[in-house]
Amino acid sequence: MPLLSSPLRWPGSLLRALLPCSCVLCGATGDAPVCPACAHAHTRELRPRCPCCANPVGPQDSGRRCGACLADSPAFDATVIACDYADPVDRLVLQLKFGARLALAPWMARRLRDAILACEGLALPDLLCPVPLGPRRLVERGYNQALELARPLSGALGIALAPRLLVRQLETAAQSGVAPGERRRNVRGAFAVADDAQTLAGRHVGVVDDVMTSGHTLDELAGVLKRAGAARVTNLVFARTPPP
Repeated sequence: MPLLSSPLRWPGSLLRALLPCSCVLCGATGDAPVCPACAHAHTRELRPRCPCCANPVGPQDSGRRCGACLADSPAFDATVIACDYADPVDRLVLQLKFGARLALAPWMARRLRDAILACEGLALPDLLCPVPLGPRRLVERGYNQALELARPLSGALGIALAPRLLVRQLETAAQSGVAPGERRRNVRGAFAVADDAQTLAGRHVGVVDDVMTSGHTLDELAGVLKRAGAARVTNLVFARTPPP
């Protein structure tokens, strides 16, 4: 009997049959972490959005910057989201971020890819980078959920990934636990471009994250990137917290 020279390769359909997934939202058995019915019901983006911050706007303002962005323009130029951060989608983000359900990241990246490609006239970035975690939080969690999302998104869009472009030089409190009026101050000076980073002069950078709430973290990052020479910064975020 000849010796096996390579590991046994199981057909994908057989593996899915032997190791089925359960939908995170409804529990239905299938071959994806979120079943097609739940994906259709909860992660389709249909409302007009401000092209800068991705907050909802009225139909008559579709494609225009909202009043908040006109009054106080952020450092970033555009934001694309896949869906709202609201029940039950918030469970997906929490399972990825705190539950180590890393299988959700490629699924979320596909939803985000579809949203990006559906934006008419949107210029794709030259490179992608994830929002960085501080060393202490990275050790506690064991992974950076933004990087887990950025990896498959990079492959899906064919855009180079720069996973160490940005560093978090200050350990800050989680924005979710900081009063809204203090969030801008909480992240001020927290980020920097890595000393050995590639040149950003004239480049378009896509910043990838799982959720966007106030936008102060992404605004701070965009400012850092532009001071380093970036010409344009686009946020690519799976879910956006609706305004109160």
